[in-house]
Amino acid sequence: MSIHSCLIDNGMLDAPTIIDQGLAMNDADIYSAQGFGATLGPGQSWGLLIVDFVVGFTDPALFGGGNIGAAVQRTRELLAFARREALPVSHTRVVYADDGADAGIFALRNPRALKLTESSAASQIVQELTPVVGERIIRKTEPSAFFCTALASWLQLRGVDTLLVAGCTTSGCVRASVVDAMSHNFRPIVISDCVGDRALDPHHANLFDMRQKYADVMDLDQAMASFREQRQARAKA
Repeated sequence: MSIHSCLIDNGMLDAPTIIDQGLAMNDADIYSAQGFGATLGPGQSWGLLIVDFVVGFTDPALFGGGNIGAAVQRTRELLAFARREALPVSHTRVVYADDGADAGIFALRNPRALKLTESSAASQIVQELTPVVGERIIRKTEPSAFFCTALASWLQLRGVDTLLVAGCTTSGCVRASVVDAMSHNFRPIVISDCVGDRALDPHHANLFDMRQKYADVMDLDQAMASFREQRQARAKA
């Protein structure tokens, strides 16, 4: 049973107010009235961040499930697009020391994550998205791709101001990375059909919230069209 179904059954939410992927009808109005929801729009130089599409997060017996598998397949198209357009591409992996010496508080939430070591099969990037020469692999032990890593400086050196974000989970490491991307003054664009979560309610809720406060949210077709429109406009200028 979903969160929203529980609320309805317990009389905490009226069924007729539910629309659009389980969000309440007045949610967007509440955010809008408080000034949220403005569109950032893209900058001039785009890059791609693929968060934690590793074997362990595509396996429902470990950390996967939900719509993560579908998001991986869609990200194949996104990655091909980024490579065609010569965009800087970065991937993340969760990698702990074999003895867990670098584990922090985050690992206490789920000690099974300590099995994601350098040589662990579960920590390897999925075959469909195998990095090529020139693409940066960021190893991390915390949710954000930026926390205590060189990602921000690597992107800045390459002139990136707009960051396409794919990966998993939407409610966890994707969201943390998006918040930090914005905090580093990048313009995040979350590609909605290229991010996934083990459960769909958190996926939809976090897409909604990121759209309101931290990022633009587009599907892959919209993002590619936006890029092409921008390129055409430059050619005419």
